[in-house]
Amino acid sequence: MIYETAEDWRNAPHRRVVLFGMSGLGKTHISNMLRDSGSWFHYSIDYRIGTRYMGEYIADNAKAHAMQVPFLRNLLMTDSIFIGSNITFNNLTPLSTYLGKPGDPDKGGLPFDEYRKRQAQHEAAEIEALLDTEHFAQRATSLYGYANFVCDSGGSICEVVDPWNENDPVLNALTDTALLVWIKGGEEHAQELIRRFDRAPKPMYYQGKFLENAWAAYREETGEAEDEVDPDAFVRYTYARALAHRQPRYAQMAKRGVTVTADEVSRLADEEGFVALIAKALEAR
Repeated sequence: MIYETAEDWRNAPHRRVVLFGMSGLGKTHISNMLRDSGSWFHYSIDYRIGTRYMGEYIADNAKAHAMQVPFLRNLLMTDSIFIGSNITFNNLTPLSTYLGKPGDPDKGGLPFDEYRKRQAQHEAAEIEALLDTEHFAQRATSLYGYANFVCDSGGSICEVVDPWNENDPVLNALTDTALLVWIKGGEEHAQELIRRFDRAPKPMYYQGKFLENAWAAYREETGEAEDEVDPDAFVRYTYARALAHRQPRYAQMAKRGVTVTADEVSRLADEEGFVALIAKALEAR
């Protein structure tokens, strides 16, 4: 680790962290809080994915839908209008909409092969965005003059690395650059996230083998053909299983860094509190 002790962390001229854990437990909240303090550069993995690595896919998908409307098709063919995504750190809807959900096309579902293709695109994009972390950490200081750096990773980070491989190139690149910080949620947090997801199921990335198994198991249980699957029903079925699948992967990753709890994070109000929390976590190792 780049900070072996709490003293190393407190005295570091440049503090750098990678926040990881389940989506919805406070990664972006902390990142926004630190950025607003004025001395932290906020690097969002999902934003990087949606702009640098998947921006063209997202825009082309929107254009493909627009081309089905004669009025819009004519404007596009004559370069009279521009179509692009307005993705932001706090609005990643263009990315999730592109990922989509598999199943019945009459309910907005994608053919499973197309869905898998988009999942594979996201996997490749996430790996590249994670490998860009060092570049942005250096750029934050050399170009913009920020002393500190926070990487706000996606919930699927544990799916695109091998936490048990000491030579995993992505994890090694991250730990050479910053301190890994796991925001750990308890069972009550998981249940609340599941309830929240059930109310508004959203597209997300799943590790390839896990997705194949979940798709096969769901169709075997329901007896539905690929184009009969209710997209929302499938992702609801898969979400809780995905959370359980990710927990041991997060825990293994955390052995390379420190762990804080979601409850501790929820009580943070400022940069000083965050610095103290990480120091406490380092002392507890």
